Amino acid sequence: MAAAARHSTLDFLLSAPADCNAILKGLQPVFQEQGMTETIHNWEDHGYLATYINKNGSFSNLRIYPHGLVLVDLQSHSDDMKGRDEIDHLLNKIEEKMKELFHSSIRRVKRLPAIVRGEAIDRYWPTADGRLVEYDIDEVVYDEESPYQNIKILHSKQFGNILILSGDVNLAESDLAYTQAIMGSGKEDYTGKEVLILGGGDGGILYEIVKLKPKMVTMVEIDQMVIDGCKKYMRKTCGDVLDNLKGECYQVLIEDCVPVLKRYAKEGRMFDYVINDLTAVPISTSPEEDSTWEFLRLILDLSMKVLKHDGKYFTQGNCINLTEALTLYEEQLSRLYCPVEFSKETVCVPSYMELGLFESGKML
Repeated sequence: MAAAARHSTLDFLLSAPADCNAILKGLQPVFQEQGMTETIHNWEDHGYLATYINKNGSFSNLRIYPHGLVLVDLQSHSDDMKGRDEIDHLLNKIEEKMKELFHSSIRRVKRLPAIVRGEAIDRYWPTADGRLVEYDIDEVVYDEESPYQNIKILHSKQFGNILILSGDVNLAESDLAYTQAIMGSGKEDYTGKEVLILGGGDGGILYEIVKLKPKMVTMVEIDQMVIDGCKKYMRKTCGDVLDNLKGECYQVLIEDCVPVLKRYAKEGRMFDYVINDLTAVPISTSPEEDSTWEFLRLILDLSMKVLKHDGKYFTQGNCINLTEALTLYEEQLSRLYCPVEFSKETVCVPSYMELGLFESGKML
């Protein structure tokens, strides 16, 4: 298999306008020592772009902005230690030369870890608010395409196995805090209660609630392949509850929850708790254009119709930085067929690497 591409960066922020000619002249010998050929583009008032190409296929872009920002981007296709050492050596030489030339006017030097692109194991996953996180993933444990979504389970040295659904980090074996939060953070008594879980294919909520001696837990999960992957590779999360679709105090229905909710509402079936583990609050801030918002409103309405008057509804919100989307979610609550009262809790979920908001509600 071909080596992945490594993208290294080195940034300089100067306290004075950049002397483009001095930078080009000063760094030219550094690149020439590597046998790299030079091409220079001049945009008059917009600075310079110099491209240096090596015969082995690696290349570097030197972008000089007149206001004092100097960026070096270096891309190579060698993943062995010698290749990495050569790149580090080149970046060190560039940094040394820049400090020699402009030591008194360099406000900041920033070198980020190399981004590895095209590797067999994908370590980069975005947070809900759009920040890039590099996980310490060392193994692809499970990777399947179901009729509904792509399902990955990746192993992290810190977080254990992580379930990722269509590019969205769902849950890791380290994330008991998530499960506890969406169950009410230990403040609820599930003994002898009727509980409905929407989604929850990783089995974490079901596993924890069964320990609390409920009367009956019904879990409705549409994707059998999520259950199949998790019962084999997420056992620290789900224990043995997914080994069978029925137990003494629980049943798992492999169905779309919408017709199930409609059926229960028509039959008058009521629950003490409804736990929505289907989807987070949408990132989109256009409820009229995003079908996920419409789905969320539908689930809320149907859930209230099967919730006992003194029952409680729990769901995940989203990253607390998504303030506009979370505000829009609260506006959706006012559109429900019945008045509801909601409370919020902020929880740190380890593998998310961000603070998450969880919501609980009850009818007034």
